[in-house]
Amino acid sequence: MSAITVGLRKGASSLPLQTVLALLLGALVGLKWPEFAKLLNPLGLLFIEAIKMVVIPLVFSSVTLGAYRMGSDMRQLGRVAGVAALWFLVATIVSIAVALAIHQIFHMGEGAGLAPTGSVPPNLATSFDWVHYLLDLIPSNLFAAMANQKVLPTLVFAILLGIALAGVGTGAERVIGFMEALLSAIFRMTGWITALTPVAVFGIMSWVFASQGTSVLLGLLKLVGTMYFALLILVVIFCLVMLAIGYNPFAVLRRVMEPVALAFVSRSSEVAFPSHMESLEKLGVPTRISAVVLPLGYSFNMDGSAMYIALATTFLADAYGMHLSPAALWTVLVTTVVASKGIANVPSGSLVAMATVLTAIGMPVEAIAIIAGVDVFMDMGRTAINLFGNTAAVLLVNKVSMKEAGKGMPSNRLQ
Repeated sequence: MSAITVGLRKGASSLPLQTVLALLLGALVGLKWPEFAKLLNPLGLLFIEAIKMVVIPLVFSSVTLGAYRMGSDMRQLGRVAGVAALWFLVATIVSIAVALAIHQIFHMGEGAGLAPTGSVPPNLATSFDWVHYLLDLIPSNLFAAMANQKVLPTLVFAILLGIALAGVGTGAERVIGFMEALLSAIFRMTGWITALTPVAVFGIMSWVFASQGTSVLLGLLKLVGTMYFALLILVVIFCLVMLAIGYNPFAVLRRVMEPVALAFVSRSSEVAFPSHMESLEKLGVPTRISAVVLPLGYSFNMDGSAMYIALATTFLADAYGMHLSPAALWTVLVTTVVASKGIANVPSGSLVAMATVLTAIGMPVEAIAIIAGVDVFMDMGRTAINLFGNTAAVLLVNKVSMKEAGKGMPSNRLQ
């Protein structure tokens, strides 16, 4: 029995349905009894903190084991990383292209009011310090990086440790045995925590609708509606990719509904990470694949975020009466591709990336304040699509790996 399966809980099959019902009930309570709903926020905060408690140990142990199991075949590890990186780039470009195409068709920002609906974070950076970013990937103090919830440095160390352990030989057996036991224990803990998902979702959604209200949402409904339409197009594209590589997209959707709903409500892919890995194992993906590709995807394959940045930028350009020439649209595409890869490990990552794109086409950073009031509602959708896009990435990498290994599709793949 695998480490992930140890963490399975009774009644898990009904958890996605309970989560969706809790989401709808929370929205209703937030709109109907806002004062009471605001008191429910700690339910969600406690759950999120509990998940964060296990995410770093989970990433460290699972990635180390994944790299160890592929460490004896460096070609396989390089192939997995190469296929993943290529897909990340293609998926990001497609996501941005869809956003730009929708802008050209609808021009949803024309006639929009320029009144700010929120505030721009103070001292918001308009560019990335790439040298600092790259240096930050190497943890000078691993435990400090873990304590600060820095996934990327932890990921880098775990991959190097796994490869090194694979080269040690039989002397690494005790360490690997400890890692396997640790991973099993972490997933058992995760099972306890995620059993409370519906309660947390109810509390979070109640607070969101009670605190954010709907007046601003209605005012920018055109932008929000257009973004969700664009995200739906992305879902269709990812489903077609899954179909092309031999997976039933409806079966995949059913299996990942719980982590997608959790990412939607919490607005954090990392919070859904344990549940996501569990769902991928049920789809027949070996842990050695998902343990390496998934954390990389959470950092470098944020398709929903890339689409949002491009769509929000073009919306604001329309609102300011700025005509985007083909050269300007090309600038938006290239800058968003680069900026979206730097979101991970950067405070206020999405806003920094958007500020970078706005600056590149000559727009004021203060324009972000126009859409800041509805950002929470759009953040939910883009985070959920980030997770679904990484599901497609893992399945694609797994398909390529299995095909090149001459094993065909995994036998326990859902039909």
